[in-house]
Amino acid sequence: MAGRFAPSPTSALHLGNLRTALVAWLLARRTGRDLLLRIEDLDQQRVAAAPEVAAGQVADLLALGLTFDGPIVRQSQRLPRYAAAVAQLPTYECFCTRREIAEAASAPHGDGYRPYPGTCARLTASERARRRRDRPPALRVRAGGAVETVTDLLAGQMSAVVDDFVVVRNDGVPAYNLAVVVDDVAQGIDQVVRGDDLLSSSPRQAWLTRQLGGSVAQYLHVPLAVNAEGRRLAKRDQAVTLAELTTRGINAGRVLSLLAHSLGLAGPDEPVRAADLIGRFEPQQLPRAQWVAPQW
Repeated sequence: MAGRFAPSPTSALHLGNLRTALVAWLLARRTGRDLLLRIEDLDQQRVAAAPEVAAGQVADLLALGLTFDGPIVRQSQRLPRYAAAVAQLPTYECFCTRREIAEAASAPHGDGYRPYPGTCARLTASERARRRRDRPPALRVRAGGAVETVTDLLAGQMSAVVDDFVVVRNDGVPAYNLAVVVDDVAQGIDQVVRGDDLLSSSPRQAWLTRQLGGSVAQYLHVPLAVNAEGRRLAKRDQAVTLAELTTRGINAGRVLSLLAHSLGLAGPDEPVRAADLIGRFEPQQLPRAQWVAPQW
């Protein structure tokens, strides 16, 4: 049994990322699980500085007292696993552009995801061959309109129809939904903590987990950290990374106190260590509203 924290090495972790990591660490420790660290670095074009960024992310987590078990796993080193998983799945080629999907699909989910309307599902062999001359295809699974239910410790049960989602992009890179499920199954992950912007993807991932012979994890989707305008916290916001805060005289200990207070686990400016919070942590008592991160 294990939980995991799986950042993408595109930039330094901001307060929202660190807050989610803290919840993942506390839930794993509270329930007697290992906590694994996985670097989701498949998109090499966007993460050219991945080793340096990933090292900084690990250093920030350690500075807060968050420790991990086992070796760090990097998705870029696991491509054969993803290819083997795809070979087990019912898939078909898809030549649709994002614009075409947006024009043909139903209204997007809250995270902006548009369920695929099945445009390419019934193309003939000759039609596929013709379209390949114009555009390399992505690969989609044939989910057959399956309905999947997941359980979240905050949101409760959620059921949704699973669309024919992408498992390999048209540039040949394994898609997020595929890679994360393959890794979770391989690593024995049965506890997933992440931001609630990913809640709507959970039924797709649960369905894929079953297709690959795994057991569906228990989820905890943490409400997002937002800025003063109510927008999702991002690196463009002022002083939201540990390094930026340190330059303003706010050290890792104060950041941990701030995060603990935001989760209802400590008083304002109460000095705490991560280990002090384990006994105070009850997942069902976490705040259900978005957290407005302070500005310095």
